[in-house]
Amino acid sequence: MDLVAACRAFVSVSEHGSFTVGAAAARTAQSVVSRRIAALEQRLGERLLDRSSRTVTLTPFGRDMLPSARQLVQSADRFDNEAEAARRRPLRLAVPAICPTGALARLIAEAHGHGVLLDPCPAGPAERSDLVTSRQVRAALLAVAPTGAAWTVPLGLAVADDPPGPIYLDTLRPGRADRDRRPRRVLLQPEDDVPHVRDRLVRLRDAVGLRPAQLAVAPAVAAAAADVLSRGDALLCSAAQARELHLHWRPVGELGPGFARGFSLAVADESDADAIRLCRACAYGIARCLGATEHSEAAA
Repeated sequence: MDLVAACRAFVSVSEHGSFTVGAAAARTAQSVVSRRIAALEQRLGERLLDRSSRTVTLTPFGRDMLPSARQLVQSADRFDNEAEAARRRPLRLAVPAICPTGALARLIAEAHGHGVLLDPCPAGPAERSDLVTSRQVRAALLAVAPTGAAWTVPLGLAVADDPPGPIYLDTLRPGRADRDRRPRRVLLQPEDDVPHVRDRLVRLRDAVGLRPAQLAVAPAVAAAAADVLSRGDALLCSAAQARELHLHWRPVGELGPGFARGFSLAVADESDADAIRLCRACAYGIARCLGATEHSEAAA
């Protein structure tokens, strides 16, 4: 016997004083309601309802049991509601702050199609790692070296003019005639202020003889892009981001095509089925948000 269903039938008939009306209110066939109440009476060993008159009334035993039956039904309803809320718990995903809004919107819509309510949380590399470690998010796209990455994003320099080929950093080295001029800089975004990107550029800067100040971290992309347009600086970014900023993108000549950002997805709880399903089902959408290459999308 389904105890909750039987108590629900008992409560509904008791409140309406009729098997017909009570069954309709419970959206259950009257015959089913009658069988459930009869089974409940058999289990309890006493009659709950007096059926001797046109109107159904509670027996003394029924009056005593009604509050408990009502409480059981309410608890079951509350349990169902909490289960539904748990199923619809948003999956907070820490993503790079550089992800375009349009690509994130498409990723959220794609996740909806797989039954996941996605809540992206833009943050910098170190903050994303802290968020997933402290379980403030259920998953995070972490910055990793390209060799261990699920997604890779080739990096190059975005400039205002349209150079014919790769940009070599040694061409930014100030000459004697440039002594009194502000030298052109290579600007990093906070997303690229990580060892596997920054350290390679620092070594290259020193190797080609650039000044220390010619490699700097820009606090905001808009300000960095303005310096590219007005001062001739170069912004380290992906090709997709350069297009978004209406700048010309070229590879870094000395570093080649292997110079890239790397990303992997970390989950706070390895048993979190939704986070794992998101990684597998939405790999292409994540790649779009990151500006990853087709090769990286397939690897993911």
